[in-house]
Amino acid sequence: MASRLSRIYGTEEDKVNCPFYFKIGACRHGDRCTRLHNKPLCSQTILMPHMYENPAVALAMFEGTKVPEKAIRESIRHFEDFYEEVWFELSNYGELLELSVCDNMGDHLIGNVYAKFASEEEAEIAARNLNGRYYAGRVISTEFSPVTDFKESRCRQYDEGNCDRGGYCNFMHLKHISRSFKKSLQHQMYYEHPEYKERRIQRLKEEKKRKHDKESPDGRRHRSRTPEKLPPVRTSEERRAMIEAWNREANR
Repeated sequence: MASRLSRIYGTEEDKVNCPFYFKIGACRHGDRCTRLHNKPLCSQTILMPHMYENPAVALAMFEGTKVPEKAIRESIRHFEDFYEEVWFELSNYGELLELSVCDNMGDHLIGNVYAKFASEEEAEIAARNLNGRYYAGRVISTEFSPVTDFKESRCRQYDEGNCDRGGYCNFMHLKHISRSFKKSLQHQMYYEHPEYKERRIQRLKEEKKRKHDKESPDGRRHRSRTPEKLPPVRTSEERRAMIEAWNREANR
């Protein structure tokens, strides 16, 4: 999917299409950008711009203000409550693969929520049902995003804890969610929607088969070859006799 989109929307060498929009689904120049923002007509990923609103304590931490430990825990709990609520609402429309929330402070990224589904059809259903609804008194808007590989869109320096651009970095600073918490949400989703798990198992089988077919051009499993017969083990007397015969041949 990502390679197909890259052919459509271009790369950093493309002087026509905006590489930032392709990689992160947003551009700090907005409509003033000198390159084209080709919005996909359909995608596995939907974007809900500015949906998450950081609490005041999170903004204070961003500005370098020292805040009490209790306030930090409340900020984390605030985000986890939001994440859980949105996860289960989105999973009503399809199998949710990823849910990412930006921690950036730039106008084009602040509060952006990206949701990647198992199929474009499921993403389309979610976008249609969520667009125009309200969350925490704010209208939700949805759009299809070209981002399908978040490894390319997220800031590696931020993940390593040393991004010198801070919250105004143009790559995604994704809010942290623990692996165990996310896994618990996934288990609950598959429990409530067993059909998603069945489709996931089928999808993994098909991917495994495609991989096998790619490795085997004829599409069939390689037959095990008959092992070559090893030469007979020679005794010490036989080896000495063989060496003497070689020496006689060499001296002729």
